[in-house]
Amino acid sequence: MIIRLATDADIASVAALRFRAAEEDAGEPITDPGYAEEFTRWWHAERSHREFWIAETDRPIGFCCLVRVTRMPKAGQPAGAWGYLSNFFVLPEYRDAGVGAALMAALLKHAEEHGYPRVVLTPTKRAIPFYKRAGFSPAESMLLRPTE
Repeated sequence: MIIRLATDADIASVAALRFRAAEEDAGEPITDPGYAEEFTRWWHAERSHREFWIAETDRPIGFCCLVRVTRMPKAGQPAGAWGYLSNFFVLPEYRDAGVGAALMAALLKHAEEHGYPRVVLTPTKRAIPFYKRAGFSPAESMLLRPTE
């Protein structure tokens, strides 16, 4: 297995994995003829502040994304950024085999190397044990106001 940063050459692979994640969430096959084009437009619009990692064997088997959130400058404090982990997915047949842990290690190493003071995420209920094993804990200092 290889874990590496995704490039523009990986758009179709990441889009396909994201599509599989959506089908898993829906619990049924999805038909969306314009999805590939929409994903490609989104990818190009978002690449300036996102990093993607992809896990591969003989094919792509998982991916994750880290959004860089740049902090507003504040007088007397150094500039910086923090990370928002999003869209973490591993194909079901590769789960519990270290793929997710390897993706997470690459993402967290990147965050540490870039001096991010925190990485946050919004987990699904099923994923909470995975994120806890990676060192995440509830963020009691944040508030949430859902809009839906």
